[in-house]
Amino acid sequence: MILHVEGEINRYYLQTLCMVFFPGATFGENEVPGEDVPEVFVSVYPDGDLAYTAYVRIHLNDKVSEGVETVAADEQVTIATHASIAVGRAMFTAGKELLGHIPPWGILTGIRPAKVASGLLYDGNGILKSKRILRDEYFLNPQKAALAVSVASNEMKLLKRVPPDGCSVYISIPFCPSRCAYCSFVSYTNKKLLSLIDDYIDALLDDIDDTFRTVKELGMKVRTIYIGGGTPTILFGKIAENTDPADLSEFTLEAGRPDTITEEKLAVAKRFGVTRVSVNPQTLNDDVLREIGRRHTVADFYHAYKIAKESGIRDINVDLIAGLPGDDFKSFSETVDRIIELAPTNLTVHTFCVKKAADVLKHHTDIYSLSGGDAAKSVAYAQLKTKFAGYKPYYMYRQKNTVGNLENVGFALEGHEGLYNVFMMEEVQSIFAIGAGAVTKLVKRPPKGGQTAEGKIERIFQPKYPYEYLRDAAALRDGDPARGIVSRREKVLAFFGKSEDDKRE
Repeated sequence: MILHVEGEINRYYLQTLCMVFFPGATFGENEVPGEDVPEVFVSVYPDGDLAYTAYVRIHLNDKVSEGVETVAADEQVTIATHASIAVGRAMFTAGKELLGHIPPWGILTGIRPAKVASGLLYDGNGILKSKRILRDEYFLNPQKAALAVSVASNEMKLLKRVPPDGCSVYISIPFCPSRCAYCSFVSYTNKKLLSLIDDYIDALLDDIDDTFRTVKELGMKVRTIYIGGGTPTILFGKIAENTDPADLSEFTLEAGRPDTITEEKLAVAKRFGVTRVSVNPQTLNDDVLREIGRRHTVADFYHAYKIAKESGIRDINVDLIAGLPGDDFKSFSETVDRIIELAPTNLTVHTFCVKKAADVLKHHTDIYSLSGGDAAKSVAYAQLKTKFAGYKPYYMYRQKNTVGNLENVGFALEGHEGLYNVFMMEEVQSIFAIGAGAVTKLVKRPPKGGQTAEGKIERIFQPKYPYEYLRDAAALRDGDPARGIVSRREKVLAFFGKSEDDKRE
């Protein structure tokens, strides 16, 4: 599609707004006007002190729609700016008029809904007023407004338990036995890349030592650990060498696909202190599993779940995806019912989201739906059934290009919430990330209550691909002046206002 912009407004934000009404849209520089090519004109300008007026016009074939909105200087704006709220409302008006569609999340895009809701709650608005503001000012439908406030409220309770000296560690292991057709993560399956695993693990072991040493120098304590991907058991021993069980509140292993889970692996995990494990079928429909390229069957999942249950690991999470190719409401609702019968302590319901590079697009070019179709009904059903089964939504996030512009929500039984998930979403403590594609998120001086607006956040990116990580791991860990590379440890110490001299003292 074509986007014309006048005024000081973030172009990426405008693109995400456009994608609310035109899922899967691209913004190529060489796009020219033509049939079925949406053309959007956006103008935003100051209208007095702090106030902004926005004008949006959308052309699609022979149809034209417009929206004009002004956000007054005295209007309380939470999280976003007056300009972005004005543009969002104008886009909402124009898109609704043109397409007859009301987005379930209104104008909220590019920001976590629970973050907006928690901001309202922290400002003293209360649950009912916060829901009303989300409905009236951000245009959320009542169900989504209630969900956002519920998640925010549950997060706030959990964040009260966050110790000021705590941090988390994430370890990335991006290797899978096969690639799912919808996958957007950097993961590797062919023999040449899988041959890197031994060297990759050696590099991880060195980085684990270096990371935990840095954490201790900062006077922090690792409270949660999350391992993403199948885990060689040698890592457990290395982690045990660097942690104090008395400090650790949670240790999560993303055991993941049922075809990778064994009794031996989970027995070792339990022995080394793992408290949470994820067993992820995505669906309990064998036809859909084949469609999306999963090599396991429903029977494999039940076998893996039995292993996890009998391992004695305290918490089990199960991941599901609504709106998968070939799935429908009947199939997905049956999956939800069968999973709830197992009574895992955690259930995460994702909405299907596919990136441009995913294999599924080769066979499903019409994958995006404005209304969400069966995905919307499936998500609503899951949220209702989990509520009746005693689960509470405690963390949530959204992605662009999600079917129906829907959400991903984590549900848990009381007292079994995944702390790492909340810490990662709400940015209330530093998360040190190790491995290819991992992103360290440093958080300094987070204010009381978990809000980070007054604090400082900095990210340190690891190389995206395993071969890049292996090539640069030593230089990134130890520094390489000849290449202008500052060690990760120096960057971390500098962020927290420390130095090597401070460490020696």
